[in-house]
Amino acid sequence: MSTVTASRGTTVKHAPSRLTRTLPRATASAGVLAAAATTAGAAVLRAAGVPLAVHGNIPLAAFAQLTFIAAVSGGVLLAVLIRRSRAPRQRFVRITAGLTVLSCAAPLAFADTTASKAALVVLHLVAAAIIVPVLARHADRPTPDRYDQEQLRCRNT
Repeated sequence: MSTVTASRGTTVKHAPSRLTRTLPRATASAGVLAAAATTAGAAVLRAAGVPLAVHGNIPLAAFAQLTFIAAVSGGVLLAVLIRRSRAPRQRFVRITAGLTVLSCAAPLAFADTTASKAALVVLHLVAAAIIVPVLARHADRPTPDRYDQEQLRCRNT
C-alpha cells in the first residue's frame, strides 16, 4: 500500500487495484477463446476447400498465435486508457473499431483469392467480436485512482 499526499492536509491511501487482478485474467480468457474460435473456423474453412492463403498457405497455429497477441495488445491498450482517460470504454471501443477495420484491410489487399479475402475478413471480425466486448466491460469498473480523484474533488469544493 502506498500513500500519496494530494494537497495540504489531505492524504489518500491506495489499495491494490482490482484492475491488476481482473483485466489480465479477462484478457487471457478472451484471447484463448478468440484464438480457439478463429483456429477452429480456419480449420473448418480449410476443410471446406477455402484456400486461406496470403502469398502461400497460412499455418493453423498462426491464427491462434496472432489472435492471442491481438487480445494481449487490447488488454494493454485498455489498461493504459483506464489510467489515462476520463472515458476509457468509449475510447477503447473507438480505437479497437478502427484497428479492426485496419486489420481487415490487410487480407483484402494481400489475400490470393476472393474466397481467401472473404474468409480472412470474417475471421478477423469473429476475433474482434469476442475480444472487444469482453475487455470493454472492464473499462467501467472504478479503479482506486479514479475513485480517489472523485473523492478529492468532492472534499475540495
